[in-house]
Amino acid sequence: MTQTTTPIDTTTALITTDRRRRRRLPRQRSAGRSSAARASGRVGRGILWAVVLAGILLPILYLLTLSFTPQSQIATGRVFPDELTLGNWTAMWDRMPILLYALNSIIAAVLGCVLSLVIATFVAFAIARYRTGGGFLPMYVLASFVAPPVVAIVPLFFLLRAIGLVNSPFGLALIYGLVNVAVAAALLEPFIERIPAELEEAAQIDGAGPLRTMFSVVIPLLLPGLIATGIIILILNYNELLFALTVLQSNESQTLPVAISLFQGDRGVQFGQMAAASLAAIVPVYIAAVFMQRYLVGGLTSGAIK
Repeated sequence: MTQTTTPIDTTTALITTDRRRRRRLPRQRSAGRSSAARASGRVGRGILWAVVLAGILLPILYLLTLSFTPQSQIATGRVFPDELTLGNWTAMWDRMPILLYALNSIIAAVLGCVLSLVIATFVAFAIARYRTGGGFLPMYVLASFVAPPVVAIVPLFFLLRAIGLVNSPFGLALIYGLVNVAVAAALLEPFIERIPAELEEAAQIDGAGPLRTMFSVVIPLLLPGLIATGIIILILNYNELLFALTVLQSNESQTLPVAISLFQGDRGVQFGQMAAASLAAIVPVYIAAVFMQRYLVGGLTSGAIK
């Protein structure tokens, strides 16, 4: 017995198939739109990263090109020189003891950073845990960093001369250590607030005193914040010019920023030699940034996710 198909059944089947096809179309369109949105998002992020990298690398590349450009072509304002020369590098090496100046900069920056961290750790702990000074002390400490440093140059110079630390990187390190206490304390306070106070209470119940609790409980947990803050303070000290220009007056005690500023003479600026010296000064900071990058990122994000 054969089954016959009526026109009504055929029409019903066609209508059902058309409805199913229409239901699939919005899903296909939404899938196509989402893939297009993801592709455009990737393109946008790629363009953004390219702009950021260009903003970071182009000044360094221009500085590198300038260091190999003859002084005669630099005066004409050309971006791309017709010829390259090593004269700027050889003249820079002959004019200044770059390694001695780099050593002075590193000594002053590192010792000043250590002194700032030692003082700022106790200041930030007192503010974060005991609310010392209420709401006034944190603002007062940070306001001392906002004040222009030129107002403190004269008294600091006479104090250093009284204790015999003028023309010494150790005297400059003492200034750096005291000047940057404010910014170091402001950076360390949020890290201390993220440390649970119950850990300190448990140590005190076990018989630990305030100093024992500080060195056995707080500082080990504060280590990522200390590293991140130390890197920032180290870079600030390494790039500082005003105090170094005032305190260091002998040729043997100068730092790299002071030495680079001396390329500006009475009759003109030796831009090529200055560019070569600037590239040589960037090398220690670049090496420190490469080796300390993960500590810096880990310290700044410490405590963000619990």
